[in-house]
Amino acid sequence: MIETVINVKGLVPPPLPVGQKNPAADLRRMRRIIAEDPTWSLAIVPRLSDLCLQHIIKNFAQKPILEKLLPKHRVKVLERISTSLPLQLTANLIGYENYWRRCCTERWPVCDVSRYGGSWKRLFFERNLEYLIEHFIPDVSDTGPILETAKLSKDFVNKLDIKELLPPVKLDTKKDDEEDEVSDTGSEAGIDLPSMDHFDLGLIAPLLPDLEELHLVYGVRNCGMNFEWNLFRFTDRDCNSLAQTLKVFRNLKVFRLHKSKLDDDKARIVVRSLLNHPALVHLDMSHNQISDRGARAIAKLLNESRLQILNLSNNNVGPHGAKAIAHALARNSILRNLNLRLNHIGNEGGQILCNALLHNLTLEELHLGSNELSEPTASALSQVLSQNGSLKCLSLSCNRIGLDGGKQLLEGLSDNKTLLEFDLRLTEVGQESEFFINQVLKHNQERARQGEHDTSS
Repeated sequence: MIETVINVKGLVPPPLPVGQKNPAADLRRMRRIIAEDPTWSLAIVPRLSDLCLQHIIKNFAQKPILEKLLPKHRVKVLERISTSLPLQLTANLIGYENYWRRCCTERWPVCDVSRYGGSWKRLFFERNLEYLIEHFIPDVSDTGPILETAKLSKDFVNKLDIKELLPPVKLDTKKDDEEDEVSDTGSEAGIDLPSMDHFDLGLIAPLLPDLEELHLVYGVRNCGMNFEWNLFRFTDRDCNSLAQTLKVFRNLKVFRLHKSKLDDDKARIVVRSLLNHPALVHLDMSHNQISDRGARAIAKLLNESRLQILNLSNNNVGPHGAKAIAHALARNSILRNLNLRLNHIGNEGGQILCNALLHNLTLEELHLGSNELSEPTASALSQVLSQNGSLKCLSLSCNRIGLDGGKQLLEGLSDNKTLLEFDLRLTEVGQESEFFINQVLKHNQERARQGEHDTSS
């Protein structure tokens, strides 16, 4: 009879007779239990609070619990919940920045949060709304998601940077003369037109009352081999709807409409909607097709708004347009920065602008590069430099100022104590004049730094 020995560890079988092999000693025949979680151990037992948090995280979409949690538990939940939760749930419930940082970095490879006031939540909502608008196709896409997103985003969106707006899908690819004759408004009878030519921002304007910056491009960025001029049209319907939208954005401070083939007629409509705007301080209509008529409308805007920055670079503004702007500038006391680079104002327009600067005491930056200027403008500008005490930055690059013009500019700078930057690249003023002008600028910069130091101390 085999005896069984009992000890503190349990039942232990007696030793086998000599020469008999224990089957349990054969490792290949042993029964093994493999845990599903390799990190599980009897020595580690999860706490009840951790099990509860895991349950909350798993069921957060159905039962979002945050306010009742302790701060340390709330952080654990927010660090682990899914970033794909619907905005209807998270928009007003979650303000934890690390959660929105995860949402941004998982969706976009490059995120510069400094451009969004250091707020990851603002970055997410602005870029998310921009994405929906940029991918909207008239009469194909549903406006519902954009309207719903705009409603949820109203407290978090300060700026919209729309880099492209898609036109309607062209179903009939036939190109005939009759189609080419259809106007932008498409009022001809017998033509089936889409409900809109591009997304109408007026649909979301009432939902974003605090919008401060709006950047627009009416065109397609990556059309590839499907290029058509029709993809880059800012139509009459677009213009009229945009003008009405701008009247709704009463808190708009920066408006940029560029690379959109904005001509004189459309510019006048847009500018008319901005007259006496209570908040607008920065207007950018660069890289368009604005000529003298449009410039005259913008000149009127200068004295009927609070504009501090005006950018009309790379347009078709000529001497008459420059004359209108100069008359407005002579009476203006608010504008700080005027950019007319890459236009055609010529010496006639350049001299008139210089005469206006003899009366204007607030403009600090003036850009006149690539404007077909030469020595007569340099002569008029020389007088401005000797009398004007507000200009700090001046650009005449890519104009044929010449050696004599360079000497006159140097003479005008001899009494100037405020100009800090003077761009004379590709102006043929000569190395000697350029050298002495740089010496004057360095002296002015040192004086400005010393003044800032004295003020701070």
